[in-house]
Amino acid sequence: MTTLEILSLIAAGCAAGAVNAVAGGGTMLTFPVLLMCGTPPVMANATSTVGLVIGTAGSIVSFRGHLKAIRELLWRFIPICLVGAALGSWLLTQTTDDQFSKLIPFLVLFATVLFFLQGFLRKSATQAKSKALWFSIALQLPVAIYGAFFGAGIGILMLASFGFMGMTNIHEMNALKNLLGSLINVVAATWFIAAGMVNWPQALALTAGALIGYYFGAQYSQRIEPKRVRQLITAIGLIISMVMFWRQFG
Repeated sequence: MTTLEILSLIAAGCAAGAVNAVAGGGTMLTFPVLLMCGTPPVMANATSTVGLVIGTAGSIVSFRGHLKAIRELLWRFIPICLVGAALGSWLLTQTTDDQFSKLIPFLVLFATVLFFLQGFLRKSATQAKSKALWFSIALQLPVAIYGAFFGAGIGILMLASFGFMGMTNIHEMNALKNLLGSLINVVAATWFIAAGMVNWPQALALTAGALIGYYFGAQYSQRIEPKRVRQLITAIGLIISMVMFWRQFG
């Protein structure tokens, strides 16, 4: 790699780490940079996943104060996330990026709209919340499959489902999102490493930046009023979906 490529990847990793700590979508920053460095699409996808996975530790540490509140939810979500992540990782080795990428703009836009409207649509009754919980758990299977396959916008998909099941504290939602997203990425990264799909020098450059971005992104997001964090998440989702639409149909 040239010095310019190394610096570009570190900068992309840092920006992606900060974005992922708040809402998700960092893959849309790292993936194009890897392509510009001449990395084949499938390898770029796998390298991006591996490069960002270690940095998630920074955001988990930053949200450690909220882990106790979400402990009871973890055992419900973890098994289905493991299954979905394994399926998504396998699909990437069997399918080209183009076959799935045409759906991504619609998925991210839909998830962003859901997240924006969830405050109006959330059920307050205990029974309704119970049903919403199981709906959210079931939704994690396609979310985990998609997250392992490509991953851009997975955070917004998870935040939308958490809102519908009755969660209201945006920082607790982010803590749960970061933990589950980390688990999905660990499974995917393990699969990609075993399959020999990773460009290690590029992955390490991304990791160096992501560690910084994840930590400071998670720290700063907790100093903002929850309403502002929601607005920022919605804006990020709209920007990601517009970029994806432009890339696919522009």
